Amino acid sequence: MTMSTAFQNALGGLAAASRGAAVVSDNVANALTPGFARRSLELTTASDTGSGVRIVGIARHTDPVLTGNRRNADATLANAQAISEFHSGLEMLIGAPDGPDTIPGRLTSFENSLIMAAGRPESATRLDQAVADAKDPVNAIRAASDGVQKMRADADRTIGQQVERLNQTLKDIETFNARIQAIGNSGGDTSSLLDQRQNLIDTVNELIPVNVVARENDRVSLYSDGGLILLEGRAADFSFATSNQIMPHMTGANGLLSQLEFNGKPIRTTGGDSGIRGGGLAAQFSIRDELAIEAQSDLDALARDLIERFETAGLDPTSGPPSPGLFTDSGSRFDPTTEQGIAGRLTVNALVDPDAGGSSWKLRSGLGAALPGDPGDARQLQAFSEALSAARPLPTSRFGTGVLSAADVGAALMSKTGSRANSAAERLAFATATRSEMARIESEQGVDTDSELQRLMQIEQTFAANARIIQVVSDLMDDLLRI
Repeated sequence: MTMSTAFQNALGGLAAASRGAAVVSDNVANALTPGFARRSLELTTASDTGSGVRIVGIARHTDPVLTGNRRNADATLANAQAISEFHSGLEMLIGAPDGPDTIPGRLTSFENSLIMAAGRPESATRLDQAVADAKDPVNAIRAASDGVQKMRADADRTIGQQVERLNQTLKDIETFNARIQAIGNSGGDTSSLLDQRQNLIDTVNELIPVNVVARENDRVSLYSDGGLILLEGRAADFSFATSNQIMPHMTGANGLLSQLEFNGKPIRTTGGDSGIRGGGLAAQFSIRDELAIEAQSDLDALARDLIERFETAGLDPTSGPPSPGLFTDSGSRFDPTTEQGIAGRLTVNALVDPDAGGSSWKLRSGLGAALPGDPGDARQLQAFSEALSAARPLPTSRFGTGVLSAADVGAALMSKTGSRANSAAERLAFATATRSEMARIESEQGVDTDSELQRLMQIEQTFAANARIIQVVSDLMDDLLRI
């Protein structure tokens, strides 16, 4: 080997060692950076001299299988978290079994007030209290109905925000594809761009679970688990119009709420054949178009039962069709054709409500009574109390097929809500644990700082050896020049 060859080999070794040190330091510095993939320097023998070293490039190490599993866990967690938050919020509206002021508890308090008023039917104070206690479950049911519609409106608004974010992120990935190809073709290092693109893909994946397909020149295509082509050269476009107000009768199916469109065409957003199934976006559609509607129907069934109990023929001899009973649909009798949303319209009959210009003594004398009548007559109060406690079949099987009292219906609703909240919480806990485990396994394939530091020591030794060769060549040249 000539001195010039040795000198060139040493210079190449120094350059490789210097670049290797930069790569290792970058690995260590970004060991905890989300989306960062470990790099390594790729070297080969210099082709022009047949000896020495040449830098080929920087390799970025990822495991597509581990990344795919972790992304599945991310999407499942986003979906489970949104669903669990809905059920937890609904449970707060209905009331937890161990919480104060539940709907069945309020119904029981009203029944007790009627019993106490029947004990002293002449007492205006007890009659007023009975009316006040009648308004408590009404207010609770209406508040729960309003809360459900608010959660639907929140889901609708969240959908709009997520669609906007989804479109922008897909456009960004399209831009990164082009930039990565251009820089790669010019021989530049695209590792940082690949990391950033992976973070963008993770963002899309939380909204819609994706499958990543590698293309030439380090470009990627994205497909949803439901079969939508999210990115193939050009990014797809989603469109959605947020509603300013949502009422119980408004749904996507009847055209009163916006549906999601994919490249200008409506697509399914719920169910097993949905094109967006499995992620956070699908969860919001499920809340708006399924879960909240189901909850509203449960509340409507409870309100209907309460109204119908006091419209029973013969219950109040002073009042009958077409007059409403003690509980009304915004002042009217129950109409089966307008049951949807009745929980939000439930009221106490204004005839007995002093705050609405009525008289509480009509609880004792009858809603249609013109005069207070015998102050010691408790028969009507007892009849109202028995109407609440009577076990009767419901016109719906939402709470089972048996006969239930008013408090039993409220308890069945509370039990149903609590059971679903517990199930959602369990699914969330499982999804959280799975995601943590997938992230841990993926991180083990990432940067190992101990190994990187060992590699840095080897690079230091390599650098010192090449520097020593250069020093030896320099000394030899000096010796030759002195001859």
